Amino acid sequence: MTALLSNASVPGSTAVLLPTTDGPFNLTAAAQAGLSPGQSLAPLCTLCCCGFINRTLAVVFMVCLAFAIVVGNVVTLTVFVQTRQSRTPQGYLKVSLAIADMMVGVLVVPFSVYTEISLMVTSTPPIWYQSSSTSPATSSSLGGLVSPWQPCMLIGPVFAGCTFVSISTIFLMTLERSVAILRPLHKDALVTRRRTLLLILLSWAASFLLALAPLIFSRNFTLEYNECSRMCNYSPLLIGNQLPPDANILLLFPAFDFTLLGGTLAVNIVSFSSIRRYTRKRKLLSEGSLSDGGGGAGGGGGCPHRPSFSDIKAAKTIGILTFAFTASFTPIAVFVLGNVVGYTWCNFSFFAFWILTGNSCCNVIIYSVRDHRFRKGMTLLFQRDHSHSHGEKA
Repeated sequence: MTALLSNASVPGSTAVLLPTTDGPFNLTAAAQAGLSPGQSLAPLCTLCCCGFINRTLAVVFMVCLAFAIVVGNVVTLTVFVQTRQSRTPQGYLKVSLAIADMMVGVLVVPFSVYTEISLMVTSTPPIWYQSSSTSPATSSSLGGLVSPWQPCMLIGPVFAGCTFVSISTIFLMTLERSVAILRPLHKDALVTRRRTLLLILLSWAASFLLALAPLIFSRNFTLEYNECSRMCNYSPLLIGNQLPPDANILLLFPAFDFTLLGGTLAVNIVSFSSIRRYTRKRKLLSEGSLSDGGGGAGGGGGCPHRPSFSDIKAAKTIGILTFAFTASFTPIAVFVLGNVVGYTWCNFSFFAFWILTGNSCCNVIIYSVRDHRFRKGMTLLFQRDHSHSHGEKA
């Protein structure tokens, strides 16, 4: 438990802070730099970001990733908004997923780029870097001392909340496809646009409430820029060299992630089992080995309520989305397990977090390969832009 809370880096956790008279002080960075509380704190030098060349490569990677995330999700949103065939419950869920991914590319990644460039250009960290113990307080008009505002108080919950929104949206997409596969005749009655929009709103509200839970329900947590993951993470405050009694609240994050991912996997197994049975019966029927007992157009070799080919293909596409997100989330799960047994993997935390962040630009690639309607919408979109440009020239 102690190892998990002191070093875990699921979206919302970092190194433990040691409270001093001036404020919380980062224990890991202090030990690395050999400084006393109140002195200027140099960032921890890791393999991925140690030295000017490695830092430059890391910044170039972050910039390219932010560009890919924003451009890819802008294209996705434009196609879904302008294509009438995409104005379905499944299309609304994909729009929600694209918005969450784009927020990561617009807010989270650029902030890491700005911080890393500041650390490269200036000899001292930014005024808000790490925590208030390393930042000089300023006098307020009322005569008191005010610490500089910590941008991580915004960026950290945004990243955690968008991660939870992505997981919950993929879960809702899986449920929507399972209804289309298992109950195709009841799909339109069960999965309506109004219910889908309501579930999307509830998903966003619950995800960001969970992301803010350590700040709402406890005063023993802060947010700071982690020198290992190069992102804003939650950090519990030590009380007398001991973890706070409510430190277990951080376990809500992995519990939520693994519960929804496990539920998504279970629903996918049920859906694909049904698809496999239907495909086998259809193959036997085409070979003449199975009589058409259903009769008429509703037959299908014992499958009177068979799903359409588009529903089956959409279910496979969502299965690929689930696999991609699970694969990107697995390194963080491995990192957490390593912390449980006592390992501190600073370099690995960088790769784990940024692999998860890179998933935000994967959805448009999956749609382009698997979704015929999406490819058609992209073709029409670019053809329209091309025709407009020719018209303006003429």
